[in-house]
Amino acid sequence: MEKQHIKEGTRPDTGFKKPNAMLHLKIYNKQDVLSLTKIRRFETKLGERLQVVRDTSEISASLAISNAKYVLFGVPEDLGAKGNHGIGGTDTLWIPFLQSFLNIQSNDFFDGAEVLLLGHFDFGDMQYLIDTTARSQDEKIEAYRHAVNTIDDEVEQLAKMITEYKKIPIVIGGGHNNTYPLIKGASKGWHKAGVLPLAQINCINLDAHADYRPMEGRHSGNAFRYAEEDGYLQKYCIVGLHENYLPQNVWIDIVNNPFIDILTYEDIFVHEKRTFMQAVAHATGFTEDTLTGIDVDIDCIEHTLSSAMTPVGISPVHARQYISFVAADSKPAYLHICEGATRLSDGRTDATSGKLVSYLVSDFVKARETQNK
Repeated sequence: MEKQHIKEGTRPDTGFKKPNAMLHLKIYNKQDVLSLTKIRRFETKLGERLQVVRDTSEISASLAISNAKYVLFGVPEDLGAKGNHGIGGTDTLWIPFLQSFLNIQSNDFFDGAEVLLLGHFDFGDMQYLIDTTARSQDEKIEAYRHAVNTIDDEVEQLAKMITEYKKIPIVIGGGHNNTYPLIKGASKGWHKAGVLPLAQINCINLDAHADYRPMEGRHSGNAFRYAEEDGYLQKYCIVGLHENYLPQNVWIDIVNNPFIDILTYEDIFVHEKRTFMQAVAHATGFTEDTLTGIDVDIDCIEHTLSSAMTPVGISPVHARQYISFVAADSKPAYLHICEGATRLSDGRTDATSGKLVSYLVSDFVKARETQNK
């Protein structure tokens, strides 16, 4: 059974719209990558093996000729989290992640040549404009939500471009708001590539929250709602959702929607109705009929710095097991790891977040490559 698909153009898009305009995208060359790579004699690091775009003026042509299966880019912003009344800081993860990731050893377990490192988006100009001109907190919230429309458009275009060439985007955020343009762009791209009959995908989300709040303007708490309303999200399964943070109106909407399934943290770890891996296996079974976006919200990992950090959650090992299993047992449309931080706007810091995410990304690629052998 498929949900009715809303054709593009039936709902007017808001915000910035200009074809092929990813104005905030910073593309890396080989020297940029090597500047963060600690070269060591007798060893080869991932940064020495990763592919980069050959011609920064022709991203599409460079992707077309590349044999990389995965395209990695960052969206270091916290406008979506702040627009959801969250704590800022999700813009701080990308560079620490990159420093860890580029210095992983290239070996038989993970070579690195199968990944193309594209670059990252820099939306600092919009952040500065809001911070210097908004006169009240309410005005700031409204401005953040408006700015997310621009982020949506640019991330969507890049996700579409990557998937048109049948490559899997690996995206490090940023807030969970970026799932909406990833679902939308990946759906369009995989459809254009002839992989999907409809521009519509499923999604599995390892998260303490549903991120299915009402459509009150774009922010990190309603990406899945917008994706579904626009017809790009078919089935949605949440693993590890915390009952304490599920709004009643969202719960009612989920219960009445056969295309959404949840496996709560309490059912898995408190009541022990099923094991964690049984829950993850249920999620891949629920979404197995088509390509599936793979999401990990860092706020579900216990004591890990994020915009909604939790003292009670899954372990980093659980997160690694989840990534490895879904990478091998589903047909990934993209991988999105979001909401992590190394420094929050309230002063809290944790230098290990970037390294944790580098483990998750390497687990994903290794599981996929093992599956493809």
